[in-house]
Amino acid sequence: MQAVRAKKSLGQHFLKDLGVAQRIAETISSGRVLEIGPGTGVLTQFLLRNPNIDLTAIELDRESVAYLREWYPELNLIEGDFLKLDLNRLYPEGEFSVIGNYPYNISSQIFFRVLDYKDRIPVCAGMIQKEVAERIASKPGKKAYGILSVLLQAYYDIEYLFTVDEYVFNPPPKVKSAVVRLTRNGRKQLDCDEDLFRTVVKTAFNQRRKQMRNSLRELVKLKGKENLLTLPVFNLRPEQMTVEDFVELTKQLQQ
Repeated sequence: MQAVRAKKSLGQHFLKDLGVAQRIAETISSGRVLEIGPGTGVLTQFLLRNPNIDLTAIELDRESVAYLREWYPELNLIEGDFLKLDLNRLYPEGEFSVIGNYPYNISSQIFFRVLDYKDRIPVCAGMIQKEVAERIASKPGKKAYGILSVLLQAYYDIEYLFTVDEYVFNPPPKVKSAVVRLTRNGRKQLDCDEDLFRTVVKTAFNQRRKQMRNSLRELVKLKGKENLLTLPVFNLRPEQMTVEDFVELTKQLQQ
């Protein structure tokens, strides 16, 4: 019998396959690790067994918190919302990795939050909706390639590890899931204004069917760089642009 009720409002689908849980736990081998949304502790139990991992978990659901405190009293558990958590207060210095069976309804927000702490998060791994996993791992020229693809691939190497079927969850979601691992690449910072880079990427993909000339026209005018619109890069659509293309375009706009 399920000790904790899965709540649709929290995007909860509890993993019940221990083999899958163990494979996810093995995506991070050591160091300080923050687990997001442990739920009933299916993944947590394997992380706690690893002597090389210093585990902290954060859970929003009160029912889950009560369950975890009863069954895993040794777990360092925070009751709260990851998206509102002050990570610098939790980890005043040094690196920490992030893992979880992420709620589908906030997985993109979790990744944007990871980007905010990219210099301190060497690895982010876990399970998300298959469609989102394909998006962040997608290469230029693919339909799935988008904002998350470019922003995450600028700083992380993305591995699509394996697909997970619906029936290993309670309740089963209506979509397939996938496990991914993001590992910080060697790029300390972009060779351009990083805030402007984000703006360029988001503005371009907000009108992804249009050529860059049309989607970025207002931004280019705002920067007083209308002469740049004659460059060949503006004939491309955003899904044809590599991370390096976006970096170079941002440099042109800020000069």
